[in-house]
Amino acid sequence: MNGSQWTVPTRIEIQDCVCVCVCVCVCVCVFSSNTTRKRDDYLEWPEYFMAVAFLSAQRSKDPSSQVGACIVNPENKIVGIGYNGMPNGCDDDLLPWSRTADDRLDTKYPYVCHAELNAIMNKNSADVKGCTMYVALFPCNECAKLIIQAGLKEVVYLSDKYRDSPEMTASRRLLKMAGIHFRQFQPKRTEIVIDFNSINHPGMLSCASK
Repeated sequence: MNGSQWTVPTRIEIQDCVCVCVCVCVCVCVFSSNTTRKRDDYLEWPEYFMAVAFLSAQRSKDPSSQVGACIVNPENKIVGIGYNGMPNGCDDDLLPWSRTADDRLDTKYPYVCHAELNAIMNKNSADVKGCTMYVALFPCNECAKLIIQAGLKEVVYLSDKYRDSPEMTASRRLLKMAGIHFRQFQPKRTEIVIDFNSINHPGMLSCASK
């Protein structure tokens, strides 16, 4: 429009205008839906607890196996976290981390503390009776003994890749005899990525999942 003159818009101009309007409407709708309604893709409790176990595993200095465990009480409160590593007060630079050696004393196995043991020992409550443990690997027979003695009621594990080993066979036998339920975690997403920079961008998640 020029003064009192008006020109008929061309077809292209009309299409451009429609596109702009549609884009604006879509953006407004997306923004509104993201800010006025709760998210549908939030982590459910089991996913959250298993993710905590996996995150704690990143603290492990073991070059071949990083395992984490998370203990949760009936109120869905975390009461213990642990990961595999050498005992407190023992210099892990002086102890072996190898999986194989001619002498077993030159491997990590006689020395390392498993994630389950550390999670129980790191408890921030009087005890862990009636609690559930989330752990990356099915517990070995030694950890099963600790789980039983600590009074845990359930074990949720992700991988059972050592299922056929004598240690795991003994572990299942002990847990069944003690009446402790164990089940394999079935993830709904393949990964959860933590992005520290996302906190600076309103509307973006601090973790992305697939």
